[in-house]
Amino acid sequence: MLDVTYEAVDDLAPGRLADIDEERGRVRVRLDRTAPLVDVVRELNIELDRLMRSAHWFQLWGDEIVSRDTPGRPLSVQYLLERRVPHASWMEERKGLVSVYVDPALDTAGFAASINPALRDFLDGGCWFQLYAGEIIDNSPESNKV
Repeated sequence: MLDVTYEAVDDLAPGRLADIDEERGRVRVRLDRTAPLVDVVRELNIELDRLMRSAHWFQLWGDEIVSRDTPGRPLSVQYLLERRVPHASWMEERKGLVSVYVDPALDTAGFAASINPALRDFLDGGCWFQLYAGEIIDNSPESNKV
């Protein structure tokens, strides 16, 4: 089972606006609660790029598996401060690209709260998987076994 959660916290290292921790089937994104959302989004784009380059995440797009190494459309995630839905986060997926639209009216805690339900719905679509220590983790029943 894949689980990605965001939380606004007060205990990040000085100068850190976002911290991403990955384990088997789980990604935890911790955001500096006191930082302006524009700064947090800028840092998230950097941190998610680092995660996508170093981790083993894949998108199932039709009958094609897309990875960071896919020619012409390497897998990436981008955060954009743009209102698509008032006081919420909205996700759009294309081959190799997930765009996360964040309402600029939100603060960092509001963003963290709004992205979690959107991510659960997104991952329930069954088009993403993680390769972790040689094991494929997705949202199938077999992945729920530890």
